[in-house]
Amino acid sequence: MSEETKEEVVHESDNKIAPEATAPATDGTATAPAPQSPHKGFLGKVDNFFGITKSGSKYRVEIVAGLTTFMAMVYILMVNAGMFQLVIGGNDPYGASYIATAIGAIVGTLLMAFFAKMPLAQASGMGVNAFICFTLCAEGVGLTYANCMVFTLLDGVIFLLLTATGLRQKIFEAIPAGVRHAIPVGIGLFIAFIGMQNAGLVVDSDTLVTFVSFNILSAKVTYGGIIAPLVALLGVIAIAIMSKWNVKGSILWGILGSAALYYILAGLGCAWQDGTCLKIFKDIGAEFSFNPFDAFAAWGNDAVGQVFVNGFNFDTYFAIEGHNAGTLVVLLLTTALSLCMIDMFDTIGTLYGACAKGNLLDEKGVPIRMNKMLLSDAIATCTGAIAGTSTVTTFVESSAGVAAGGKTGFTALVTAACFIVAMFLSPIAKLIPSAATATALIWVGVLMMTSVTKVNWEDAGEAIVAFLTFIVMVLGYSISHGIGIGIITYILVKLCTGKVKEISIATWIIGVLFLATFLLT
Repeated sequence: MSEETKEEVVHESDNKIAPEATAPATDGTATAPAPQSPHKGFLGKVDNFFGITKSGSKYRVEIVAGLTTFMAMVYILMVNAGMFQLVIGGNDPYGASYIATAIGAIVGTLLMAFFAKMPLAQASGMGVNAFICFTLCAEGVGLTYANCMVFTLLDGVIFLLLTATGLRQKIFEAIPAGVRHAIPVGIGLFIAFIGMQNAGLVVDSDTLVTFVSFNILSAKVTYGGIIAPLVALLGVIAIAIMSKWNVKGSILWGILGSAALYYILAGLGCAWQDGTCLKIFKDIGAEFSFNPFDAFAAWGNDAVGQVFVNGFNFDTYFAIEGHNAGTLVVLLLTTALSLCMIDMFDTIGTLYGACAKGNLLDEKGVPIRMNKMLLSDAIATCTGAIAGTSTVTTFVESSAGVAAGGKTGFTALVTAACFIVAMFLSPIAKLIPSAATATALIWVGVLMMTSVTKVNWEDAGEAIVAFLTFIVMVLGYSISHGIGIGIITYILVKLCTGKVKEISIATWIIGVLFLATFLLT
């Protein structure tokens, strides 16, 4: 099935079971009875509930698959916490975000386990977290962290309604192909750019940004100053090498290895009395706590429920000149659209990719229990917003667990259990430097670039739409602006080439909303 077809299919197959749930009859004319569980008692009940034996799987396989998925995606706890600590506030913003991220992942993955009964896991999506932290909370926009949780909650409610009513088909049809293909590319580049900034690989200059200098002969370059960018660069290359060798959890090992290298190099710098290196260990000694419950306390004070406590207070937004109720409404509508589009494209693409790997598609090529998985995503997003984290979505890293043999919700249950344990490891996670987590951001950017091949570069109209979409995201430092420019460009191209009839009413509405955003906010 082509990617284009995958994006537009909206069939539901909630009541279907995996193709391997029944064995073909020997005469080829009937279906043999599904295999019965070899287990008795509690294990037998669990087996029957998840359909482990019926799907042709085993407990051992499901457990290994769940652990594999966790290893592949646990990096999100550190990366998301590193992002949101910049906007949450309070005494321990990292700890607060770490717990919020873990809770979003646990709830979303448990929904996949018990409601959808699929071997997939969820957590705060890469891309949406960057959109919130570096676009919506950016200087000049005027939105607070709590305000953004309102937007996230609205995204979840909208996605819930779209899923329940089937209206998501209209959204897919309204988004031009060039924009659909460019969104993941732009988000990938945007995330990678943030990672390079966090690690100091790109720095301010007269040309706005430039690559960091490693010139050890320059008086401006210090040993301590090049540790972070060097570690990030070597770390992302290490992740690529491990991925090439199919090492499970390569991103996690890349982050941990980069962290170890960072402290080794910083330790050498301390021996040479380098000021930057000495400060690294001094700060750790002053701030580090072995008590994992400190993070829970910070979460309780500064994250959970903020969507209701301070989320509807837009005084900071209105304090900026030119902002009023009208501009807030336009911002609300376009932001909700952007969040919803990012969430839907990310989720749908992941579900098809992961389920195809495990032969978890129905006879029409649609993932089984599709509607339940989408509902799980929407409910988890609403829950995540209340907990204090960005949109929760199905992780593409779930494919690792499916490839390891996971076929049922028991795989997701194992992954969720691992996240519960990880909640109490925030003191250790806090030791991971931004240079190490930057490796994950840059690598995710690499992975998301694959969609660029789906753009029809021979078609000048689609090419300019796709190009402007992702280039504005990166250089304009705004995911929503990139989507808006792409849709407006699509409308103009169709108008000027005599193909106005190809523009749907929904596309017109979305285009007008984004145009209002550019003109009024």
